[in-house]
Amino acid sequence: MADVAASGTGLLDRHVSFVGALRAAGLPVSMAESLDAGRAAVTIDLLDREQLRAAYAACVVKRAAHRPAFDRLFDLWWPPAIGDGQAYDGDGEGEGEELEEVDPADLDVIRSELRDRLRDVLLSGDDEALRRLAREAVNGLGRADGQPGRQSWFTYRVLRALNPETLMASLLEAVLQGQDRGGLGERVARQMLTERIKQFEEMVESEVRRRLAEDRGAEAIAKTAVKPLVEQVEFLRASRDDLAQLRRQVHPIARRLATRLTAKRRLGRRGRLDVRRTVRASLSSGGVPLTTIFKPHKPHKPELVVLCDVSGSVAAFAHFTVLLAFALREQFAKVRVFAFVDTTDEVTDYFDRGGDVVDALARMSSEADVVWYDGHSDYGHSFEVFAQKWPDAVTPKTSLLVLGDARTNYRAPALPALRSMVRQARHAFWLNPEPRQYWSSGDSAAATYAEVMPMVECRNVAQLQEFVEGLLPV
Repeated sequence: MADVAASGTGLLDRHVSFVGALRAAGLPVSMAESLDAGRAAVTIDLLDREQLRAAYAACVVKRAAHRPAFDRLFDLWWPPAIGDGQAYDGDGEGEGEELEEVDPADLDVIRSELRDRLRDVLLSGDDEALRRLAREAVNGLGRADGQPGRQSWFTYRVLRALNPETLMASLLEAVLQGQDRGGLGERVARQMLTERIKQFEEMVESEVRRRLAEDRGAEAIAKTAVKPLVEQVEFLRASRDDLAQLRRQVHPIARRLATRLTAKRRLGRRGRLDVRRTVRASLSSGGVPLTTIFKPHKPHKPELVVLCDVSGSVAAFAHFTVLLAFALREQFAKVRVFAFVDTTDEVTDYFDRGGDVVDALARMSSEADVVWYDGHSDYGHSFEVFAQKWPDAVTPKTSLLVLGDARTNYRAPALPALRSMVRQARHAFWLNPEPRQYWSSGDSAAATYAEVMPMVECRNVAQLQEFVEGLLPV
């Protein structure tokens, strides 16, 4: 921090580079916000790192989901220490230097001493002491020889050597001090100690990233150190943790989608001419219709039909489509949800208001009749079955939403059935989770279906939000 603050030019360059890294990571930082952050940086005490972090976060972070990415990048561009950390300790007695001078044959001694100190620090709950210990552990155990003139740093070497999880038994014994085991006290203590161990592991990871950034540059490390924001995670590659975060993102989007699909047509302030009331009013003026009376607009009662591909090729996207259908079910007065693989079945009853999406997924897997022949996607047969079994599902009041990758396994696309549904619907849209450049490759019939109804690339939440925002004017 001190070397950055010493030069105004260096501070400005670091600021510009940091803002660029935030934008590259997906955080929407405008020019005005960048200027505000720059003004804040020269107003506060630059030697107070947490004050600088708070000032930047107040200016550039708009959503809580963006804070982890911001913190990780902040630690790379505004590190808490330089080198082995002596400058940060401030007393000139950097313990990391002592560890460097120890002969490699004495690593067992170092490991034993660090484990004993880790146990004491975990019991004390001193965050600053835990951070210093993480730095010493990385300096002493995380270093490995790499290319000539370059050192490598590894988190797993430190955690494997210290193995903090194995300290849990002695930690619990020290915390409980003779109390009965297996009760509430032990559960609370175990949770507290687990959180502290996780905090130590995160500090070790952060220290390793800092050392790598010093050797290779913060820009190079940022490319792999920062996970994609939840709105940028592709549905087809989403992990279980990603899907859990997506669930929190889907509900507000579903509300905006419902607002867009139910927006009134802008036909003017008044409805059709009310001839009967206009003639009656003209009697007072000798039959001259001086005053015209119009009928009020009839409120539009929205209906929604959702067709979801739940085949294995789009398993993660199928999970997302279920989340979206579940959220839409809570926003519309009437929603009908249909799932298909190579045939179609209605699953509306699985999405009861206030129900659980996990239960809906379990019921769909065990009860829904979505496999007819071999369990491979067959959009054409699924559309034909839908048109035959539920001919009245799509009406002029209905918005039709198809969710799937349009890969038909080279089977007939059944365009007449789809055209009939699109003609009957008030709105019709197809959300495709595959990149647009793949729509005409292999067994994809996306380009063919796109000629029948509007098809939108929807690979992540950001694209879904863009689709919803541009759907209809408010």
